[in-house]
Amino acid sequence: MTDRLTATTAPYSIGVPPFRPGEEADFGGVFKEQPGDLWRPDPATCTSDDSAPHARGLLRVLNDAGEAKGEWDPKLDASELIQGLEYMMRLRIFDDRMIKMQRTGKLSFYMRSFGEEAVAIAQTMALENQDWIFPSYRQPGAQFVRGRDMVSMICHCIGNTEDNVRGRQMPVHYTYKEGRFISISSPVGTQFSQAVGVAMASAYQKKDEVCISWLGDGTSAQGDYHYALNFASTFKPPVILNVVNNQWAISTHANLATGGRTFAERGLAYDIPSFRVDGNDFLALYSITKWARDRASAGMGPTHIEVYTYRAGAHSSSDDPSAYRPNDEAACWPGGDPIQRLKDHLVLIGEWDEEKHEALAQKIDDEVMAAYKEACEFGDLASGPYPPASTIFTEVYETVPWHIQEQREELGK
Repeated sequence: MTDRLTATTAPYSIGVPPFRPGEEADFGGVFKEQPGDLWRPDPATCTSDDSAPHARGLLRVLNDAGEAKGEWDPKLDASELIQGLEYMMRLRIFDDRMIKMQRTGKLSFYMRSFGEEAVAIAQTMALENQDWIFPSYRQPGAQFVRGRDMVSMICHCIGNTEDNVRGRQMPVHYTYKEGRFISISSPVGTQFSQAVGVAMASAYQKKDEVCISWLGDGTSAQGDYHYALNFASTFKPPVILNVVNNQWAISTHANLATGGRTFAERGLAYDIPSFRVDGNDFLALYSITKWARDRASAGMGPTHIEVYTYRAGAHSSSDDPSAYRPNDEAACWPGGDPIQRLKDHLVLIGEWDEEKHEALAQKIDDEVMAAYKEACEFGDLASGPYPPASTIFTEVYETVPWHIQEQREELGK
């Protein structure tokens, strides 16, 4: 296994994953890093040098027994923790229902956030409502935090007459203007530079607005990632840049995308404080994002974060992960499951139990099914009605150019 994890033994070892189908996955059982290993620096004075140990370590709050420990414990009250648990459960149940509907031909395409529910939800909960969200396709949970209803989300996935982007985007490429949730882009990585640009504009206008963005480990090998870090390093805008290292791009392992020890360390070269955080630890994600938000709001500039997690499901509804990794690999991940970990913590502190958990799961499942039925009243994938063809000419230009108007007239719309 050592040869497969290093690029120094032989040229052919570059990008080879640690385990292949048919092999036994073994990540070592548990993380060696523990809560309390890393101190919490002052966000108003922290430099990239100060954060170097944090970029090489692993920031955790919940230990393996479900206890919250160390300086990074955000001390959230029980109601906030239960709300976070509900959001994560809602996203997982919503995803499960949508993928089943895709399999039966009711949706054309879908992507789940299975195993990564804490990422967008905990981080968005740590932000302020005026902050801008520049997601990749595995952060739809941020919309739940910002108040979007499931009917609206399903209408987009179906592409019916109530799709808020009128069929111009692929399914699950959400946008939610009211929640400052910027349209997801199929060309991955563009959101990083966009987030930096909007953050620069907010700083120029002296607004208390922070931008947050995410991209995957595979996308971090693209130029967009480095363009964004370069501008963030130079202009010090209020932005939080997350590399979600979930171990896999579409079918290539994370070790193909970086030559360093951690993705977090890359930010140090750009003189940006950088942190590596347990991406299945709801409290750790909330805490580092709140820290980064406080830093940005104080005018101290960007924070770079590696979210260390695991993609438990397929990349998308058109992917078969059994072709490139062992089927039991997710079960071996030392970070466990984010929903189970927060649930265990709530049970440990006496604020939750199995009966409440089952009741909440049933309630959410009923809401998802009711939302799907309501969304289908506006049309479905099989029979429509769909957004009219004329919408391809609208909502792009404030004043429609002559050649676009001419094309619309030729269409007869």
